[in-house]
Order: sequence, then structure tokens, then C-alpha cells
Amino acid sequence: MMDIYGEISSLKSEHGALILAHNYCVGAVQDIADFVGDSLELSRSAASCGAAVIVFCGVRFMAETAKILSPDSIVLHVNEFAGCPMADMADVSAIAEYRRLHPETVLVAYVNTTAACKTQVDICCTSGNAEQVIASIPADKEILFLPDANLGRNLSEKLGRKMSLWPGYCPVHNRILPELVLAARAAHPEAELLVHPECLSAVVQLADHALSTGGMLRHVRQSEKQEFIIGTESGILHRMRKENPGKRFYTVAPEPLCPNMKKICLEDVLYALRNLEPRIELDADTMSRARIPIERMLAIKS
Repeated sequence: MMDIYGEISSLKSEHGALILAHNYCVGAVQDIADFVGDSLELSRSAASCGAAVIVFCGVRFMAETAKILSPDSIVLHVNEFAGCPMADMADVSAIAEYRRLHPETVLVAYVNTTAACKTQVDICCTSGNAEQVIASIPADKEILFLPDANLGRNLSEKLGRKMSLWPGYCPVHNRILPELVLAARAAHPEAELLVHPECLSAVVQLADHALSTGGMLRHVRQSEKQEFIIGTESGILHRMRKENPGKRFYTVAPEPLCPNMKKICLEDVLYALRNLEPRIELDADTMSRARIPIERMLAIKS
């Protein structure tokens, strides 16, 4: 019987499929992907790939973004139960009401939002380009940043830009507490501390650098340091270790795990390719309106 890797490869060729995986997926899924990246990198890849079938290994909002940017492709979200709690914290009707009450405010949506929510905002951002997006907005404009209050607060403090913040957060990053970071520092005093900007402000202030997952990977490759404490979902350590043999990586304890990302397995990828299901289906109006803030984001150079 053909092994799972061989069957995935055969079906991928048969369907003209491209497999995209987020840095937080399990190592086996990352290893069979054509491209592994953070939200910004995956968005750019989806926009330019031209594949007949995009097999998306990540949480739902990411697969929706791929469909919005590649509307003619079949986009398969390999595990329909892999959602994002943060994205669910921003309700489209509440955002629409905020816009009605504050018509002059610029609404900036973190890409971790549903397609429906993206139809109500002016521009999107990821953790990799959020600084450039905020800097592109005229200084005299009020800003609402949604849904991640931690990322918004960290941006506000770094850039000196006052913003209204939606009360959302990433449960995984919110559980990385200052005392856990300090304990990791004490255990590994020679290590450089990298954290995700979705972490609490107090955690970011303790770090050597606050970076997106793509930014972390680039930094580790370029750094002369040999040891790193990584303050984000631990799936990224698989790629870090592959790309940097000899360097050592640690997480805070308990290890940060996203249960939704960890739902995605090789069997899901195989099922999706065998059946071309489950598909992301969005109506034309939603895709058209949601594409505007995403394309505005992609037009800004990081």
C-alpha cells in the first residue's frame, strides 16, 4: 500500500495542488508543505501562487484569506474544526455598529479576523507588517485596532500612537506570563529571548525582541547567538531546529500550544486531497469587499 506521504504527493500532482502550512502546525505537516510561513507570508503566497487547488494547513481565517486572494482556486481548509478564538472575539455586527458611530475612525483589522469582519474595516495587518500599516495612517486620524488588544497596545507603546483597542486576545500568548519568562531566563541565562507581539505588554518589555514568527525565524538565522528562548506557540521550534542545526531552543513552561493548530494532521491533508473537501466557500460580495483591506495591506512594503 502506498504510504501517506506518497499518496499525498501523487494526489497533489494530480490536482495541481499547493500545500500551505503555518509555522505553528505540527512538524509532519510542515514537512509535506510546499510553503511554510507566517500569516503575512502565507497571504502573499496565496495571492501569487495561481494553483488550481490550495490545501491550507492553518486555522480558518487564514484559509478564508487564501480564498479571498485566490478566488478562482479551490481552497481546502483541511480541518474545518480548526478555528481561532481571537478571530471569534470580533463580531461583525459589533464592528459595523462601531463604524456607524465613529465614521471618521480608521478601522485596522489584524488578519486574525473572519472574512465577514474584514468587509467592515479599512485596512488589515499582520504581526509582521503592523508597524508599517499603522505608520501609513495620517497622524490626525483616530484608529480602532481589532481584535488583539495586546498587539495593539504594544504597537501603541512602541510607535507613540494612541489607538482604541478591541478587547480581544490570543489565549495561547495571553498565558505566557512575566513570571514564566523570568523563570526561563533564570534557567537559560545565555539565551536570547524572542516573544510574539501578541504577548502581554509586560512580557514584551522583558524580551530582547518582539517579532512575528517569520521575523523570529529570520532573526535566529542571522544571529550569532547559540541559544534562544522562544515565547510563542511551540510548533515554530520544528522549523527553527531544521534551519539552525547546532543552535538550542527553549520554550517557557508550560509549553505554549495552540489546540486548534494541533488539530491539523497528515490524515487531514490526505482526506482533503482525496475528496477536494472541506472547501472554503465565500459569496462574491464578501470576497470583493474583504479583498480591499487585505490588498491595501499587501501594497505596503515591510
